[in-house]
Amino acid sequence: MADGKVYYKDDEVVIRNLQESDAQIITDGEIEQGWDAHIDKYLTRLKDQEENRAIALAAEYRGNVAGYINVYPDSKWGAFANQGYPEIVDFGVLEKYRRHGIGGKLMDVAEKAAAEYADVVYLGVGLHSGYGSAQRMYVKRGYIPDGSGVWYKDTVCAPYADCCNDDDLVLYFSKKLR
Repeated sequence: MADGKVYYKDDEVVIRNLQESDAQIITDGEIEQGWDAHIDKYLTRLKDQEENRAIALAAEYRGNVAGYINVYPDSKWGAFANQGYPEIVDFGVLEKYRRHGIGGKLMDVAEKAAAEYADVVYLGVGLHSGYGSAQRMYVKRGYIPDGSGVWYKDTVCAPYADCCNDDDLVLYFSKKLR
């Protein structure tokens, strides 16, 4: 069982495996900041972690659950599906804990975990303004678009096709890790 494993620790931030008690805390925090959040997403990540399909991580800031990120070592979705590349999925820091370096530390740990499986990691990022800070962070960290274009609901969106600028509209990025 992955519970209790600590990947990073300093005086303020701890990055460790996601635990069941974190799911409700994160869900409540996202609802509090106006997001359409559901605990099922985190329970799925925990189940995937228990079945060794994912590495589900939580960040604590000064003892409070503040963020999360997940790594799927051999992802079955997106632009690099079934090619043996890890995917970073569901990355977030609750708004009240942003600007303390938590997101960068979560990404550092996720990339280090991904590097144990392959030399490339990828992720999909939403295109609406709610993803603006994540989009900028990925570019600053060296992620580049994969070239497949925009994806909608897990498929490449055909040119001129109708789609909705919701959380299912994404662009995939990859990064060479070594």
